[in-house]
Amino acid sequence: MPEQSAGRKVSLSPLVKGAWILLLILLLMFSLRYLGLQQLLQQALLTIEALGVWGALLFVVLYVLATVFMIPGLILTLGAGVLFGVVQGTVLVSIASILGATCAFLVGRSAAREKVAAYVAKNPRFDAVDRAVAREGWKIVVLTRLSPIFPFNVLNYAFSLTRVSLRHYFWASWLGMLPGTAMYVYVGSLAGDLARLGGGETTRTTGEWTLYLVGLVATVAVTLYVTHVARAALRDKV
Repeated sequence: MPEQSAGRKVSLSPLVKGAWILLLILLLMFSLRYLGLQQLLQQALLTIEALGVWGALLFVVLYVLATVFMIPGLILTLGAGVLFGVVQGTVLVSIASILGATCAFLVGRSAAREKVAAYVAKNPRFDAVDRAVAREGWKIVVLTRLSPIFPFNVLNYAFSLTRVSLRHYFWASWLGMLPGTAMYVYVGSLAGDLARLGGGETTRTTGEWTLYLVGLVATVAVTLYVTHVARAALRDKV
């Protein structure tokens, strides 16, 4: 009987861990859909817009917190294009995203290490990345950041379990995220104001829209090309 009981504990442990992970995912999905987290983020952007210079600091803090708690930050990235323009918005999102990614990395490498390990162990793709990181280090970090196959928020914690150094992780992540950051901020700038992020009419002239669309096509083309190269290189490494 003791042997059976011990066997039962061992067999149930992975199920319990899996149930906790599933529960966290469901809670996140529930929050996004029914508690209106995206709407709350949009309201926060309106507050940031009214704060002027201090709004930029609040934006960075909000972005970092969203990253650490794995809240999708696309609305924040698009909103940066509306509030700050392409150049300043790209700079702010780049700073905020790398700070958030670094904070999540440090959290994953310390307090949440066991929980993150349980998740990553079940994902063959991240297991392959872990082996590749042991051989290639920062190169794999850059390639995974360039490739949209790997979700930003999960990568932050997944890399905390690898042997990549914090210094290599920081600079490689910043470099790899920059093209995608610039593209999404640019897309957000097309909206004109926060109310139009989800769609709606615009008052831009035909000439303005033509210039915006030409720039958008060029930005997307460059991003797709870089992504294609990154996927090919990553496939060879992994």
